Amino acid sequence: MELYLDSANLQEIEEAFQTGFLTGLTTTPTFMQKEGITDIDATIVKLSKIAPILQIEALGNTAEEILAEAERQIHLGLDPKKTVFKIPVSMEGVRACKMLRNKGYLVNVHLVYTLQQAYMAMQAGATYVCPLVGRLQDQGHDALALIEQCVKAANYYGYPTKIMFSSVRHTEHVRNAINLGAHTITVPWKVMKQLTENNLTTLGTEQFIVDTKLMTKRVKEVIRPVNPVVSANTKLTDAIIKMTEYGFGAITIVNENDTVKGIFTDGDLRRYIMKEGSKFLEKKLSDLSFKSPYTINTNALLNDAYQLFKKTNVDTIIVVDDNYKAVGMIDIQDI
Repeated sequence: MELYLDSANLQEIEEAFQTGFLTGLTTTPTFMQKEGITDIDATIVKLSKIAPILQIEALGNTAEEILAEAERQIHLGLDPKKTVFKIPVSMEGVRACKMLRNKGYLVNVHLVYTLQQAYMAMQAGATYVCPLVGRLQDQGHDALALIEQCVKAANYYGYPTKIMFSSVRHTEHVRNAINLGAHTITVPWKVMKQLTENNLTTLGTEQFIVDTKLMTKRVKEVIRPVNPVVSANTKLTDAIIKMTEYGFGAITIVNENDTVKGIFTDGDLRRYIMKEGSKFLEKKLSDLSFKSPYTINTNALLNDAYQLFKKTNVDTIIVVDDNYKAVGMIDIQDI
């Protein structure tokens, strides 16, 4: 199924065609007017250099006027093989369609609301027939049934006409077009950008990124550029202030040679205060006893840190170098 962008906004047109796989661009005078475009011809020429195929309006009260307008636009420098002239369906419109097709021009007969209109366009040799699904549904009509009828008619009778699903309002319309076998669809950029979105895909992608990070990055690549350490003779009040300054819920206690002695956490603080009261804050860290802290080497894979977090259920692990000197701290949130 061909995929066209439906727009006259230059910024989104340039963005959309960077995808590299869109069939072409459809636009209307209404779109251009809303975008504040005043030089239609210059805009058409500019768009023809961006879109692989450009579908533009050719208006007139008679078939001859429509033909003249199409040829005037071709003389602006448009490529006849990459330009599709959009003509509103009418008796003069389908007559103009036949005249343009006889000259080898491509034609989209649009503003189609009935199967009879579509049939007349196909009989006149239209390259595209374009029912407006959203507009029909706004009026309470079964637009999807019309698309299905048009597709069946084109396929059954062997018309080379492509049925274009247009007036797309949401992603469900794109699914409808695919299910109904429409030959082509033209979609606004805001809807097109939603076609690849799905919450489960997002969650899966995020998990893949995390798992890849665990297997390829080392601890030293993710630790923060601060080393939350204090000496063992530091007052508890000063240690608490340092914890706050460093932004960790823990602080590393080091010996005189900067090797790791222990770790003091905000959990330790709460437990000691509950046990000893405020007088506890008068102590130094050297007055406390510490269990051997959990450490990990700075060159270890992030996955090793992750496994250690899972095994120990701690929130913070001290990062050390080969000499067991503290070089930083890794928090579960860093992973």
